[in-house]
Amino acid sequence: MFKKVDVELRGKSFALETGRIAKQAGGAVIVQYGETVVLVTAVCSDDKREGIDFFPLTVDYQERLYAAGQIPGNFFRREMGRPSDKEVLTSRLIDRPIRPLFPDGFYNETQVIATVISYDGEHDAAVLSLVGASAALTISDAPFEKPIAGVRVGRIDGELIINPTRKELEKSDLDLIVAGSKDAIVMVEAGANFLSEKEMIDAIYFGHREMQPLIDAQLELQAACGKSKRQVEPVAIDHELVTRVENIARKPMEDMLAIHDKLQRQTAMSKVSRSVLEELGEIPQEEKNEVKEILHELQRKMIRGNILDNAKRIGDRRTDEVRPISCETGLLPRVHGSALFQRGETQALVTTTLGSSSDQQRIDSFDGDVFEPFILHYNFPPFCVGEARMLKGPGRREIGHGNLALRAIKPVLPDEEQFPYTIRIVSDIMESNGSSSMATVCGGTLSLMDAGVPIKKPVAGVAMGLVKEGDKIAILTDILGDEDHYGDMDFKVTGTDSGITALQMDIKVDGLTEEIMVKALEQARHGRLHILSKMNEAISESKPELSAYAPRIHSLYVAPEKVRDVIGPGGKVIRGITADTGVKIDIDDDGKINLFSHDAESLEAAEKIIEEITQDAEVGKVYKGLVKKIVDFGAFVEILPKIEGLVHISQLDSQRVNKVDDIVSEGDEIDVQVLEIADNGKIRLSRKALLEGVDIEKNNKSFNNSNNKKDHKPRYPKK
Repeated sequence: MFKKVDVELRGKSFALETGRIAKQAGGAVIVQYGETVVLVTAVCSDDKREGIDFFPLTVDYQERLYAAGQIPGNFFRREMGRPSDKEVLTSRLIDRPIRPLFPDGFYNETQVIATVISYDGEHDAAVLSLVGASAALTISDAPFEKPIAGVRVGRIDGELIINPTRKELEKSDLDLIVAGSKDAIVMVEAGANFLSEKEMIDAIYFGHREMQPLIDAQLELQAACGKSKRQVEPVAIDHELVTRVENIARKPMEDMLAIHDKLQRQTAMSKVSRSVLEELGEIPQEEKNEVKEILHELQRKMIRGNILDNAKRIGDRRTDEVRPISCETGLLPRVHGSALFQRGETQALVTTTLGSSSDQQRIDSFDGDVFEPFILHYNFPPFCVGEARMLKGPGRREIGHGNLALRAIKPVLPDEEQFPYTIRIVSDIMESNGSSSMATVCGGTLSLMDAGVPIKKPVAGVAMGLVKEGDKIAILTDILGDEDHYGDMDFKVTGTDSGITALQMDIKVDGLTEEIMVKALEQARHGRLHILSKMNEAISESKPELSAYAPRIHSLYVAPEKVRDVIGPGGKVIRGITADTGVKIDIDDDGKINLFSHDAESLEAAEKIIEEITQDAEVGKVYKGLVKKIVDFGAFVEILPKIEGLVHISQLDSQRVNKVDDIVSEGDEIDVQVLEIADNGKIRLSRKALLEGVDIEKNNKSFNNSNNKKDHKPRYPKK
């Protein structure tokens, strides 16, 4: 059945349509805003996937370059199999808010695919895909609990705007995506330029209010053509087995939760599991799997109960207490900047490397080739959690954590004009027990300062958690991995001492009030300031000098019309300079030239060559020139690359000259002085002036007077 629903969002039509395309999918919706169009499909398999204890949801966002009227630039001229970072990040953005809205025990393969099929260059497809995913699931037979929506919020000159265009976003000091249901916020993702906690709260709830028409539109679509929802059988519970397992495991599990060390705690938990199975005796494999689930649930209840009833966390920390912190910089002698940041049992080794503009990351996107001068890579090797598994390329988690850290640090980086380097940060997680992305932010800041990058202010990050049962609420600062796993919120906040630079929040429960969020942000601010004070003890500001192993940059400016002279035909001149001096050269069309080298003498040599290529002749200046051509009335001499002047026969020598070739021959090098540069660019040169020490100014005056005579005739024909 075809159905289309239009709502107005910021004076523009936001349309949801179903029943025309992809009708064999469980649910298919076309979302259009402006001239950006996304097709989103949702399909659930008929059968439950056996042998798993998790919901097998897959979300894929994909961009088709034909949507922007482009042909892929790779050899095959087609979109390649590996998704871009943006596609991965958008897939995560869709996955995070919809995953908690499926019931426990639903183990059917579920796939959501969002495909951008038209892009207008102004309206980003991410929030359209999020809304489309919810709409497709809402009208499908998937047991999706309720529709959600997402909007982007910007802020220009203090005014909040909904779904800003790409150009508006460039002027905005906030880039916030909010996802929510009718009654609650379920996800937040933000980058900001030092916004206060209150400003961030106002923006979040502004977005939540503005998204309500999008939720109403999905409900209207569902009422018109929605399918009946699948019934999910509740997980059968053997209450007798639960009682037996809990009686055996409760006391040793209490002892286990009192252990501070993560690996020792995991070992103790394994012993608890073995002892329970031994005491139960011979039982079927199905019951063994059930015992595992019972122990998992018991651990969850005990961790949450200790926090809510006894204000007792794993490791006996207060709810607002940050784990012990240690910071070290400059530990790797040959890298440009390095830092080791440790908070509790989470440790990040972070390095900074500086390069030229040719090292910038090239991104093939809807908006054409984009070059990014700041790169941040996050790596999570298996040994950091005591595991042995195959090493692979970065997964969605690594890309997501790296992007969060990049957004956190980017606002404090110097302007490219001030610091024209490409900056690459690499964070290798050495140990992990929660908040490794926030350790990356802290370690990245320390490594930048160690490298001598003149950042505006240090940035720190902290991960907040929440445990909520009815009216009982506990907000946790600097959460552990188990507190994240068994808690109700993962709320990461980064910033300086003057404001927030990035924020990421995922919520697993309804009923997160504004009051709770305000308290969480304020508690995060105190935690952030504490971490910054510890970082300042290690290094409080950027080093005044770059590492001896970092490349040096000399910047110079030439007239824009001279750029082609420096490059030369087919790049011949610039390649020659690089070959002769070893200096890397980057040239902008506006005439700015950056020279990169580790050797000061090479920089000076390259700069001198470029100055010679681009300089203009000056009256009175002496040049060593090359005789290029001899004519009856004088010699044409090249005094600078592609710049020639005429030495008239009368200016060749202090004595009378009968024939030019009596004095010079083509290919000779002679010293000449510039007598005059005419308005038409012609240059008069003299060898005689150097021999006789002629006063150039007096000579110019006499020459100009003769030029002003009415009966004056040219002294030599045009070249």
